[in-house]
Amino acid sequence: MTRTSLTKFKCSVAQTLEIIGDKWTMLIIRDAFVGVTTFSGFQRNLGVARNVLADRLAHLVAHDILDRTPTRPGIERHTYSLTEKGRALFPVMIAMMQWGDTWIYGAGHEPVCVVDKDSGMPVRPVTVLSEKGHPLSPDTTAYAPGQGY
Repeated sequence: MTRTSLTKFKCSVAQTLEIIGDKWTMLIIRDAFVGVTTFSGFQRNLGVARNVLADRLAHLVAHDILDRTPTRPGIERHTYSLTEKGRALFPVMIAMMQWGDTWIYGAGHEPVCVVDKDSGMPVRPVTVLSEKGHPLSPDTTAYAPGQGY
């Protein structure tokens, strides 16, 4: 199935989805956050077809979400690691997990709990804050043309 390109939209959401809006892509990024670094590791965890995985990994490397590093010269094996741009997706991933915990699994039935390594306490819900630090919602925000409009 061919995906419709979103490149014609002058919209940050559309352009982000153009890069990470595929289910396998987000699951690869999720696995990279928990330390998976090899093709075989991603394939084993996800069960995705090898050609699909190779395509998505190449896509993430091309968009500077993952770095691809040869394991040894002359061997066609590589490791993958999140770039700074890829690591910046952490709040997005946590927000998606928290949404699923609330609206799919329900409180007390979360499949995974993300905790602070130092305290062992669960992370706070991801929220959008104003410049002054108070929570915002769709009812308390508006959209205005940006500098690139």
